[in-house]
Amino acid sequence: MATLDDFGPVEKPYKPPVVAPGHTPATVTDKISAVVLERTPKWWYAAFGVSFFLLMILMMAVTKLFLEGVGIWGINQPSGWGFDIINFVWWIGIGHAGTLISAILLLLRQEWRTSINRFAEAMTLFAVACAGMYPVLHTGRPWLAYWLLPYPNTMGLWPQFRSPLVWDVFAVSTYATVSLLFWYVGLVPDLATLRDRAKSKLAKIAYGVPAMGWRGSAHHWHNYEVAYLLLAGLSTPLVLSVHTVVSFDFAIGIIPGWHATIFPPYFVAGAIYAGFAMVLTLALPLRAVFGLQDFITQRHLQNMAKVMLATGLIVVYGYAMEFFFAWYSGNHYEAFMAVNRVLGPYKWHWLGLIICNAVVPQLLWIRKFRSSTFWLFFVSMFINVGMWLERFIIIPVSLSRDFLPSSWGMYSGTIWDWATFIGTMGLFLSLLFLFVRLLPMISVFEMRTLVPDAQKASSKEVAP
Repeated sequence: MATLDDFGPVEKPYKPPVVAPGHTPATVTDKISAVVLERTPKWWYAAFGVSFFLLMILMMAVTKLFLEGVGIWGINQPSGWGFDIINFVWWIGIGHAGTLISAILLLLRQEWRTSINRFAEAMTLFAVACAGMYPVLHTGRPWLAYWLLPYPNTMGLWPQFRSPLVWDVFAVSTYATVSLLFWYVGLVPDLATLRDRAKSKLAKIAYGVPAMGWRGSAHHWHNYEVAYLLLAGLSTPLVLSVHTVVSFDFAIGIIPGWHATIFPPYFVAGAIYAGFAMVLTLALPLRAVFGLQDFITQRHLQNMAKVMLATGLIVVYGYAMEFFFAWYSGNHYEAFMAVNRVLGPYKWHWLGLIICNAVVPQLLWIRKFRSSTFWLFFVSMFINVGMWLERFIIIPVSLSRDFLPSSWGMYSGTIWDWATFIGTMGLFLSLLFLFVRLLPMISVFEMRTLVPDAQKASSKEVAP
C-alpha cells in the first residue's frame, strides 16, 4: 500500500523503465489481477457509497424533470441552452483523452500509453454515457428520442440532416459504439486471465463467458491484433470528428461569439486538454491507494503533463484569436461580445476561466511541478474547472447578449441544474469504482510484453 508521501511531496525526477526491474510476467499478472480477485478494501465501500448517493440525486432530479418538464431548469429567453448543453460538451470533451491514448498513440507505437490506456478507455465510455443523457433530457420528451433516427415510418417524419444537432446524434453514437468495441476487444485476453485465476465457480463463469473461449493460441492472437488495429484505425478519425461536429452546433450559428471558423480545432484541442486533466485527476489517487507506482511511473505522468501543456497552449491561442477576429472583422456585434465577456456581468467567470486554463497550467513548464503528484493533481483540478467555465462562457453568456438589447436576459442555473450535474458525476464515479473493482484497470498482457524489454534496458544501465 502507498503512503501519504506518494501523493504529497515532490518526487525526485527520474526516468525508470516502463516496468521496474525485478518484475517478471508472473508477478505483473499477480499484482494487477490481485486488485480484482482479492478481498475488496474497506475504503472502496465508502467511496462507492458516496458515488451511489450522488447517483440517487441524479435519479431524483430526472424524476422531477419528467414530472414537471424542463421549466425547472434555468433556461429562458434568450438563453435557451444552459447547463444541459454545457455539461454535454464538457463530458464529451473528457472522453477524448481515452481514444487519443488508446488509438492514436497505439498507431504511433508509443509504449508509454500501456499503463493508462485501459483506464482511459473506460473513462471515455462513462463520460459519453453521462454526456448522452443531456441532449435527450433537453428535448423535454426523452421517450421520443428515437425520432432522431432515420427509420421507415408511416408518419413521414424524418430528421433534418442539415442540422448539426442531428449530426451530433450520429457522431456521438458512432463514437460510443467504436469506443466500446475497442475497449472490449482489448479486455478479452485479460478476462481469460481472470477466468483462469478465479477461485469461485461463479467468478469463473462471469469472466469466462465474455472471454469467448480465449486460449491464447497463435490463431487467437492473430485475430486479436488484426481487430485491434482496425478498431484503432476507425477510432483515430473519431477523435477529430466528434468534437468538430459538436463545435458545429455553435460555429454554424450567427450568434456573436459562436460564428467562428476556429471552433473545430479549438474544441478538439480543448477536449484533449480536459480529457488528460481528468485522467490525471483520477489516476493519481488510484495510483497511490493501490500502490501502482511501478506501472504508472514518472514517465507516464511527465508525458501526460507535456500533452496537457501543449494542448493548453493551443486553447490559449484560440482565446486570443477570438479577440483578434472580433477586432479584425470590424463587426460591431463581435466587438461588443468580446468586451462583454471581459467587462460584462459575467466578467468573474471569464477571469476564472483565464486563471484556470491559461495561468495555472504554465506551472507545467517547470520539471519540479511536472514531477510532483500533488502539483499535477492541483493543476488538473484547475483545468477541470476552467474547461467547464469555458463552455459556460461560450454557451449561455453568448446567448444572453444577442443582436437585440430588448431581448437580453441573465442566465443562472437552478438547484435542479446543479443536482443533475452533480448526479452525473455520481454516475461517472459509480461506474468507475465498479470498473476498478471488477475488471483490471491496467492491461495485463500488454504490460507482460513490456517486461523483457524493460529488463534488457535495466541490465544495460547497470552494466559496467
